[in-house]
Amino acid sequence: MEFRIDRRSGVAAYQQIVQQTQQALRLGVLVPGDQLPTAKEVAATSAVNPNTTLKAYRELDREGLVELRPGLGTFVRQSLARPQAGADSPLRGELEAWMDRAHEAGLEQEDVTALVTSVMEERYAATRATAGHGGHGGHG
Repeated sequence: MEFRIDRRSGVAAYQQIVQQTQQALRLGVLVPGDQLPTAKEVAATSAVNPNTTLKAYRELDREGLVELRPGLGTFVRQSLARPQAGADSPLRGELEAWMDRAHEAGLEQEDVTALVTSVMEERYAATRATAGHGGHGGHG
C-alpha cells in the first residue's frame, strides 16, 4: 500500500494516512495479517516525516485496527470490509456505471464529489434519525 498525501487538502498528513488505511480496510485491499509499510518506507515514497506515520499507526492501533509489533512492523488486526462493498459487488458495478454517465454528462470530479456527498448526507442523516442514534463513531 502506498499513501497519497495531498498537502493542499487542509487535512493533516497523519489523518490522511489513517483515512486511507481505513478505506483500504473497508474495500478489502488490506486484510488481517497484512503488514503496513514502515515509517521509513512511507517517508521515502510520500515525503512524510516518520513520526507522522507513527502517530497515524498509533491512532489505528487505539482503534483496534492494527497491531504494532516492535521490531517487526505494523500489522492489520481487523478488517472493515463488507461483502456488499467489495470490488466485485453489484453495488460497485452500479456506482461505476453511474460515474461513467456523470463523466459523459460533463461533470468534473468536484461536481461528482459534491453531488455524492449531498445525497449521502441526506440519506444517511435520515437513516440515523429513524434509527435513533446520532454519529458514526468517527473522530473529528
